[in-house]
Amino acid sequence: MIKTRKRGTLIVISAPSGAGKGTVISRLLEKENNLWLSVSATSRAPRTNDIEGVTYYFYSKEEFEDKIKEGYFLEYAEYAGNYYGTPKKFIEEKLNEGIDVILEIEIQGAMQIKKLIPEALFIFIMPPTLQELKRRLVGRNTDSKEKIIERFKIAYKEINEVSKYNYVVVNDEVDNAVSKIEAIIKAEKCRVDRIEEVLLSNEEEYIHELLVDMND
Repeated sequence: MIKTRKRGTLIVISAPSGAGKGTVISRLLEKENNLWLSVSATSRAPRTNDIEGVTYYFYSKEEFEDKIKEGYFLEYAEYAGNYYGTPKKFIEEKLNEGIDVILEIEIQGAMQIKKLIPEALFIFIMPPTLQELKRRLVGRNTDSKEKIIERFKIAYKEINEVSKYNYVVVNDEVDNAVSKIEAIIKAEKCRVDRIEEVLLSNEEEYIHELLVDMND
């Protein structure tokens, strides 16, 4: 009998701005009961549909920097002029309960996590094409022309970092992308290094049972 570790899996998901990772993760959480999304913190200003404590924890730049000094974050990074970070709170507790935890973070932060927790699962969500990425960035109608250009440049650079991840999922259609991520998570549960121990009876007992069965 094989005994596997009950500890949850830490799942790090990154994507360039406009790749649709928020939509993919929301759909994934709707379908999977054993997943918990860690809410990140940011120093960027809230958008119209943002909800405090759901979309992000929002802090001023000064408050965020104070929390960095306090060691409040598991990781943090600066992206497009704003800070983003993962509070340590609740993550270890959820993993110990056997719940899989998703971190929706930028590449800088993901690489910090990789150094701290190399056994975590790293998934990169890719837009189907750069043309589609441009269309999505423009279609948001939330950023200035200069900000859109800045985000596209950053996204182009980030896509070239995909080799640092365990898996890449192309978000050409949301349900397809979600199904692929579900399959990846299930496959990870079957990895040999997740086996805690193999419980086998004494070899002589097996041979004895085999001889009995053969004589019946």
